Amino acid sequence: MAKLRLLLGDDHTLVRQGLRKILEERPEWEVVAEVGDGREAIRKAVALRPDVAVLDVGMPLLNGIDATQQIVRKVPETRVLMLSMHSDEAYVTRALQAGATGYMLKDSAGKDLLKGVAAVAAGQSYFSPAVARLMLDDYVRRVAGSGVADRYETLSEREREIFQLVAEGRTNKEVAELLQISPATVETHRARILQKLDIHNTAELVLYAVRKGVIS
Repeated sequence: MAKLRLLLGDDHTLVRQGLRKILEERPEWEVVAEVGDGREAIRKAVALRPDVAVLDVGMPLLNGIDATQQIVRKVPETRVLMLSMHSDEAYVTRALQAGATGYMLKDSAGKDLLKGVAAVAAGQSYFSPAVARLMLDDYVRRVAGSGVADRYETLSEREREIFQLVAEGRTNKEVAELLQISPATVETHRARILQKLDIHNTAELVLYAVRKGVIS
């Protein structure tokens, strides 16, 4: 029987080591890669095509939720279980809309991680008990069926990448080098982002990013 192949994403090495130790209690599971940022999570997911990706929400370069959206699109067979310190419904809703099938609080990962991974791998949803209390079935159906999206949802994948990098304090030149595009293209995207979000300068952009949970 083939092993269940797992990808771990968290920007703290000690956290990843702790998660790996828990997961490797199951001999039929194999951690095929560990990553420390959202962009690397996408690259490893595409290259290795794991069965389950366990991703932290708050990762640098690209947050876990937006990384999830790209992973689900590029590697649809990979199921995503989100890890987060945040239990409020805005984070959970964004994770679900991105395509995650599980959402677990970090403070319960020790006892719930194995159950969560097993459920997600089996095609089921899994939520930490505290999260499950927020996400009643009728609420999920109402949100999923409403079609309501805030301004952030109007940004394209490229615009979301640039949005986070700018919010992290990177210059147009640094963003251009990272994404392998021209500084002029970055500036064009940046202007469009400000227009779509109805914000007027970088300081407002950073505050918006913090409120959205894109950066901490």
